[in-house]
Amino acid sequence: MVWAIKQVPKPADRSVPQDPATDSAADTAADAAPGVVLDAPPEPQPPAPQPAAPHAPAGGRGPWLRLAFRTRLWAKRARIVGVRVARLVRTGARRLVPGIRYLLRAVQRKWRRSLQFRTVLTTLLLAIGSFAVVGAYLSNQIANNLFQERLAQAESETRYNVKQVQDTFDGAQVTDQSSVITLVYDTLNAVEGRGSVIQRRYVFEAMPEQTKPRNRWVESRASDQLTIGVIPPDLRKAVQDSGKDQYWASTQFPVGTEDRPGIAVGNKVTFNGTVYELYLIYDLNTAQKTLDEIQNVLLAGGALLVLMIGGVAWYVTRNVVSPVSHAAVVSEKLAAGQLQERMVVKGEDEVARLGASFNHMAASLQEQITKLATLSQMQQRFVSDVSHELRTPLTTVRMAAEVLYDSREDFDPMNKRSAELLYNQVERFQSLLADLLEISRFDAGAATLDAEPTDIVQLVSHVMEGVAPVAAEYGSAVTLNAPAGSIIVDMDDRRIDRILRNLVLNALEHGEGRPVNISVAANDTAVAVAVRDHGIGMTPAEAARVFDRFWRADPARARTTGGSGLGLSIAAEDSKLHNGWLQAWGSKGNGSNFRLTLPLRRDEPITKSPLQLEPVNVGLPAASNQRTVVLVDPPPAAGAPAAAAPGPSDALDGRTTAESFPADGFTRDFSADGGSASVGEPAARRDTGTEGKA
Repeated sequence: MVWAIKQVPKPADRSVPQDPATDSAADTAADAAPGVVLDAPPEPQPPAPQPAAPHAPAGGRGPWLRLAFRTRLWAKRARIVGVRVARLVRTGARRLVPGIRYLLRAVQRKWRRSLQFRTVLTTLLLAIGSFAVVGAYLSNQIANNLFQERLAQAESETRYNVKQVQDTFDGAQVTDQSSVITLVYDTLNAVEGRGSVIQRRYVFEAMPEQTKPRNRWVESRASDQLTIGVIPPDLRKAVQDSGKDQYWASTQFPVGTEDRPGIAVGNKVTFNGTVYELYLIYDLNTAQKTLDEIQNVLLAGGALLVLMIGGVAWYVTRNVVSPVSHAAVVSEKLAAGQLQERMVVKGEDEVARLGASFNHMAASLQEQITKLATLSQMQQRFVSDVSHELRTPLTTVRMAAEVLYDSREDFDPMNKRSAELLYNQVERFQSLLADLLEISRFDAGAATLDAEPTDIVQLVSHVMEGVAPVAAEYGSAVTLNAPAGSIIVDMDDRRIDRILRNLVLNALEHGEGRPVNISVAANDTAVAVAVRDHGIGMTPAEAARVFDRFWRADPARARTTGGSGLGLSIAAEDSKLHNGWLQAWGSKGNGSNFRLTLPLRRDEPITKSPLQLEPVNVGLPAASNQRTVVLVDPPPAAGAPAAAAPGPSDALDGRTTAESFPADGFTRDFSADGGSASVGEPAARRDTGTEGKA
């Protein structure tokens, strides 16, 4: 702390009044800089002439100004200290509160995860609560018994001593003041009983407002400088209003520098026609010390007992919980594939039998899993070998089928139809064989990812152009909702192209001629492509199994519909290679939605998909035979005037006008000549367009 020092020159004569302006300026300077040490001494002043005055005036201002300055200075110092203390308290609170929160969270986490901690802590809390109840009851009973014993002894001794005092006063033959004082003093000192176990003290006081005034030479007397104030008012009132009854009350009286508990027992005595109040005060300090020692013993014994109970609980729960914890660790290792892990079995009790049963179960599971793994490997190897072996004869059969198919016009109608069926089924067989070979690569772990930065919007457009003939065959319009510009993703474009093509073809096949909507969106970590159809849909149970191999929602339907049943399984495996998600949603009669979510960069986890799985109902365009690629742009503001149809310059720079937003909620791209571009048209003739959020 920096001290502020003000040096005030002592005037030559107290009789000369100080200049108020000078004093005020000095006080102001001291107040303005309380934290600056004024080391420079004041300039020497010439001694003032001493006027001829016999003494200094009584109203001199010098001492009062110095006192006011010191008062202001100490007040400022007190404020500074208070501010610093408050700052320290706030800083400590800011550092203490996070520590307390961390400790509470750690205890809560330990409580949730550890059965042993929960059991031991519960046992300790119950033991502490039980001991507190029992200890409080025992302490109360002991205190009451000690007090009642001391009270009975005090009442008995008081009756005896009061009778002795009254007999002494009644038989006294004294008439002068000194004799009366000596008699009262000796009698009360004999009652005080300093040699007894319970130290008695007395207070002897004449009752006020007595009806028969007499000459009293003794008004009051007390031992050890006690006063009548140590007697409770209720006790005094009871003694004054009674006849010769005896009353008592608990009280405290000073002994040296401490207050001791005691019992005050009051009676009336008469001496020379004057009624006196005689109170005997019994010291309970010895009983209080005894009670304190008993309570300390109970407290120490209870603490030791609680610690012993905690140790016993910890040991017992450890013997019970440790095998369970060990079983949990072994179970986790078994679930992770370490099938050789077993529990350590000791003894023959219930826990040992549990460990033996667990080991038997683990051995049985290992045997079954090994058999299934061997069988699966044999099946995979069989499929892979058969697929490879079928490639050569299938190639020969396909070449022969192509020759027959090309020459079908020279055949009679029956042979012509046979050649067409042979060609189509060989194509289907070759597609199924290619899917089997791809599945075998995934099963063997030979599938690798060749990821490169690729524009996924352009890839989706390429897929839409490829499925244009199929869309024309089913009569479904394919629309694209994608953001403006490019979305660069680290991906294997061949595999993503296969996934998207499979999803779009499935949507067209099950869309019942209704529009198919493709949405693309991205956030900071991921990009999502959703393919939505409005066809027959599927139930949640079917959506959960749609990625299973060779699974069909309707096993009875024709084999010409639905492909080989491996397309979505291969798509799911391709998405796993990219650390992505492939999810399905469906509703009977309302269509289905497949969402592919990929990380923007390799080995970057996906936190949230940019598109929701359950699609928003965007509405259906009017029925039309024309398939169009649609890029959605943010709609114009309400009340905006409709612009003219875009011309060639609008198509080239990607701008759209109000006419690009028909009533059905979809925007159609316009080619340079003002007409709409179909899916199958070359990309050079389609408008690049703009895109908004799906």
